[in-house]
Amino acid sequence: MPTDVERDLRDAGLRVTRPRVAVLAAVRESAHADTDSLIRHVRSADAEVSHQAVYDVLRVLTAAGLVRRIQPSGSVARYEARVGDNHHHVVCRSCGAIADVDCAVGDAPCLTASNDAGFTIDEAEVVYWGLCPSCTATARSTS
Repeated sequence: MPTDVERDLRDAGLRVTRPRVAVLAAVRESAHADTDSLIRHVRSADAEVSHQAVYDVLRVLTAAGLVRRIQPSGSVARYEARVGDNHHHVVCRSCGAIADVDCAVGDAPCLTASNDAGFTIDEAEVVYWGLCPSCTATARSTS
């Protein structure tokens, strides 16, 4: 019986390969992981998967809509399995932790542009910035 990962790859029209299964599983297990973290995760389970294979698989999975690539300002690219719901992110200015934030108000794309310049807008990307609970507590204890 195929796993959820294998089924999702097939449903997206992709061949099921060992690297694709490993990378998609790693993204699902590690929300907002960067490429290096995903490479370590994949290679801990299958040392034969090359760095380049992980990069290639991430590109294919992103294009297929199975993963979402985000890159907050000043950060490396990160990947998540939560796709298709136009959620947003909050990023800690101190440690770089990232958390999901559901749509701000209303239906996707959550915001209405004051001037759409003739575009048909179907997505808005919002990044909230602040301090995570841990860094807030540290800041308070050192003040």
